[in-house]
Amino acid sequence: MFLKRFQLGLIHVAVAMTLVPINSTLNRVMIKELSLSATLVALLASLPYLFAPIQVAIGSYSDRHPIFGLRRTPYILAGLILCVLGVIVSPQVAYLMAENFSLGLLAGIFAFGLWGMGYNLSAVSYLSLATELSAENERGKTIATMWFMMIVSIIATAIGLSRMVDPYTPEALIRAFGYVAASALTLGLLGLIKLEPRSNSAAESPRSENYSYKQMSAAITANPVARTFFIYLLLLLAAILGQDVLLEPFGAEAFNMTVTQTTRITSLWGTFVLVAILIAGLLEGRVVKKTVAQFGNIGALAGFVVIVASGVTRSTNIFYIGVTLLGLGTGLSTVANLSLMFDFTMPGMVGLYIGAWGFSNALSRLTGSILGGVVRDVVNQATGQALSGYLVVFVIEAMMLLVAAIMLTRIDIQKFTNGVKEPSFVEKVALAAE
Repeated sequence: MFLKRFQLGLIHVAVAMTLVPINSTLNRVMIKELSLSATLVALLASLPYLFAPIQVAIGSYSDRHPIFGLRRTPYILAGLILCVLGVIVSPQVAYLMAENFSLGLLAGIFAFGLWGMGYNLSAVSYLSLATELSAENERGKTIATMWFMMIVSIIATAIGLSRMVDPYTPEALIRAFGYVAASALTLGLLGLIKLEPRSNSAAESPRSENYSYKQMSAAITANPVARTFFIYLLLLLAAILGQDVLLEPFGAEAFNMTVTQTTRITSLWGTFVLVAILIAGLLEGRVVKKTVAQFGNIGALAGFVVIVASGVTRSTNIFYIGVTLLGLGTGLSTVANLSLMFDFTMPGMVGLYIGAWGFSNALSRLTGSILGGVVRDVVNQATGQALSGYLVVFVIEAMMLLVAAIMLTRIDIQKFTNGVKEPSFVEKVALAAE
């Protein structure tokens, strides 16, 4: 099982690698170097989350329609190829957009759409395959292994990209994206070799738990405590995850960082997310879950406040402290709040609430990214100062975290019946990765 687990990790790594250049390096180039609208960049980068609802249909379709006896492999491969094509084409489309906006916009929707569709197609397929290949008591370890390999690959990809675009030129960027795409495709193909056993009948496929958004919404709104908790989650995740599109352009605008320097921000953030996960593991069972979650919330809040202070003082050192706090807060908050979510499950409805977590995650990312891009552009237009838009966005996100932290103090878990066995720490981390 170790080899199959490692191969599944390679597939997860391959797909994650295609997100790094677009969500870290390219968004900075489009906003700073090419002076494109942050709202437009946020919308393009959010296409995977706009397409997220199709995952239910893809999962159900692949259950019933194996290709050459394989239920998941063809769909994973198709999704990976779309992701790779999106990465190869996206920088060229960005430069075209700067020269001919109308033509570039059409090409951009197509290129980013390829990437977004590929991400959803491959993600739901390899997670389904991971579930099918792992025994029930091993699924947490499998997904946790995939997640750990993914975070390490994100850090490594960000470091590699930062070196390949030093010094920055359009040619260097296009070449670097090509290398990342080729590496992702190679790792993905290695992961797929003899991974999935062939089946002869559609009936052999294990039945998966697929829930509609109407069902998930009904489960959340049925209990007032659960409803408050999920509003809290939406605020929290929109604030923490919504900064992805703007953090690197902010580093360029506030501190005149090069493309190489801002690309390394992702590796710094990812490193401290990993550290926070390890800390959360040590605190598991020793500290009350709400306390750990609140530490994470306040840590992320402090991170935004420090980042705002760095912009006001133009201090790079203060900025790095803010990114560190943000990474630590994100790691602690994500795992601890997922653990709290298990206290808001009812017997026989675990899959439903996990689906609701995924829905909340996708909606939060979409809301946070678009809100950040719109606010940044509006404030910039109103003030005429490029830096002010970023600072206002970070202040709003800090305020959202403050409201979320206050809401958490008023959530009484004991008022909600907990009828589900407490998952292990590995399983919590694994589900956070999903």
